[in-house]
Amino acid sequence: MAQPLLTITDRARKRVLEIRSGEANGDQLALWVEVVGAAGGDYAYDLYFDTVEEATADDAVQHSDDIAVVIPAGSIDRLRGASLDMSRDLLNPGLVILNPNKPPQPAAPASPSFGGPLPDLTGPVAERVAKVLELQINPAIASHGGEATLVAVENDTAYVRLGGGCAGCGMAPVTLSQGIEVAIRESVPEIVKVIDVTDHASGTNPYYEAAKK
Repeated sequence: MAQPLLTITDRARKRVLEIRSGEANGDQLALWVEVVGAAGGDYAYDLYFDTVEEATADDAVQHSDDIAVVIPAGSIDRLRGASLDMSRDLLNPGLVILNPNKPPQPAAPASPSFGGPLPDLTGPVAERVAKVLELQINPAIASHGGEATLVAVENDTAYVRLGGGCAGCGMAPVTLSQGIEVAIRESVPEIVKVIDVTDHASGTNPYYEAAKK
């Protein structure tokens, strides 16, 4: 039996299926895993649900009995041999990607991309965080209609609101921790924590239940 491109542990598969069950027509959705940039010597990721039919002939599609996984063509070599697992960090539980592959170190300053250095990243902390969101993160998550906006910066914490395809998406916490937070902390070292303040209960496919009155 061929080794899967991306291994999903039993614990991670269980969690993914739990999240997918809250999506509209969840049993028809595949888990998409995409490398969207690099920061701090590691790749940054975006995870979301979409149909297998959206995959192109160059994308990799892994089928199992309970879920399909789609890896866009540009991420295949970058994710080869990686695994999706549950974090063992009790302070930051959740899905995590363990990847033996590392991004190449640029010989010269890279052009703006998710997690890459930005030109003229100067000014107040909040202004720099907003620039990272505008120029690095939003172009990367726009492929599935996502967007991120800065709500506030307090001390060493940035508060971010996710919109578009990210609002109500069960994979938003993984994109936040494995992608958005990685990019912000790399480009704005004064920030050590990024908190999602999105009202996901009002999203198209909410993964938080609305508080009972």
